[in-house]
Amino acid sequence: MSRVVVVGAGVGGLATAARLAAAGHEVTVHERADVVGGKLGRYVRSAPEGDFRFDTGPSLLTLPQVFADLFEATGAKLDEYLDLRPLDPIVRHRFPDGGGLDSCADPDVFADRIGAAFGDRAAADWRRLWRRAGRVWAASWRDILRRPVDSPTALAGLAWRLGDLAAIGPGQTLRGLGRRTLRDPRLRMLLDRYATYTGADPRRAPAALVAVPYAELAFGGWYLDGGLGTLADALLSRCLDLGVVVQTGSTVTRIEAAGGRVHGVRLAGATAPVPADVVVANVDALTVYRDLLPTPARLSRLADRSLAGFVLLLGVRGSTGLAHHNVFFPDHRRYPASYDAEFDAVFGDPGRGVPARPAPDPTVFVTVADDPAVRPAGHEAWFVLVNAARHGRALDAVDWRRPGLATAYADRILDVLAARGVDVRDRLVFREIRTPADLAHATAAPGGAIYGTAGGLLRPANRTPARGVFLVGGSTHPGGGLPMVTLSAQIVADAVGTA
Repeated sequence: MSRVVVVGAGVGGLATAARLAAAGHEVTVHERADVVGGKLGRYVRSAPEGDFRFDTGPSLLTLPQVFADLFEATGAKLDEYLDLRPLDPIVRHRFPDGGGLDSCADPDVFADRIGAAFGDRAAADWRRLWRRAGRVWAASWRDILRRPVDSPTALAGLAWRLGDLAAIGPGQTLRGLGRRTLRDPRLRMLLDRYATYTGADPRRAPAALVAVPYAELAFGGWYLDGGLGTLADALLSRCLDLGVVVQTGSTVTRIEAAGGRVHGVRLAGATAPVPADVVVANVDALTVYRDLLPTPARLSRLADRSLAGFVLLLGVRGSTGLAHHNVFFPDHRRYPASYDAEFDAVFGDPGRGVPARPAPDPTVFVTVADDPAVRPAGHEAWFVLVNAARHGRALDAVDWRRPGLATAYADRILDVLAARGVDVRDRLVFREIRTPADLAHATAAPGGAIYGTAGGLLRPANRTPARGVFLVGGSTHPGGGLPMVTLSAQIVADAVGTA
């Protein structure tokens, strides 16, 4: 039995703690915040009309089998802790010309919906892309997502068949795949959107990310009654049932690893280190290699071009008839220029001296949960998100603390929604603004990066150079998002068991 310290009580940290405790280890979790959950945040706003409750992180759950496996591996059943409700549509896509498309978990029904909305040719294109996406998903699930990948060499050496390699398209981008496969610009925009689910720019993201829409649309999108934040409650409860000690308001300032082997961690305000045989850091890899376990060689290889998000929390009077998850696109008739303008703003171009900035005509994501537990009767609780540059003072970042900027941009987003057919400006009970700077402060995510600073396909390895120190969470392999973070916990728990 090892003494394990987990740094951070996000989903990855709690999932790892539960697995290791179930395997017989002595596990303590240190979380700097006063609550668990990390980016799976929650917020309650009280108003005269009643309480409005918001998920401030993920808006739907995908790959439910990953969570069922987690609970079963620790001796429990998922449905003992959570109530999952399937969503149809999973996402409602809206275009400025008034057209729309509802995605669902039945591939034939979704293709038929594409045909009805965009024509038979578009449906045939999608079916062809879907077959390719299925091959990429199968190869990814078999060879990547549930096993360690420590380097590009290891990635290239996986046992893919020739057909898998052709589908994955090494060296190709997701944007390029869309151009070659999909003739309708609306479907191209829809495909591009999935690159942002990994924090990446579709013009640079690998074509292999076509597995992301496949995972969402093949296995469905799900809502948890009471909000997605109840997942954090369930994981905490499971950890406590297994004897894990969870200490909130406890900040780890350094991982002690003299001689290349972990010895423990140091806590803010403590005079002596906390001994540990194993340390699992559910902290962004950039923070680990810069602050907790300084490793200049690893730090220099980390990408830092992952996008952040600008958020509005809205209390809205009346019913708008929106789906659970809605995407309002910019003008597809000017694609790709209309979409490129957004990504140019979000990422900037430091090589050409072009700064990042708030996108003037962004894609807008609106989540409206049909759940009486999260809003007063006769009202809706809106979570509004747009892709945004990370917070900072570099050329590819935006100083979101600049006076007046956040308020002006919030006004702009509401104007954009009104122009796209959803005007709630005169129906607001309240609005609250959350910038990338706020997320950086609340969760220690560098720059407020949603999916970790290392966006894209290949992320930092789960093992660090120091023996006994592991990385878990969205900034490490296999990537960001609830199911990927939970799979990283499985990889780390297995690695600890064999270390």
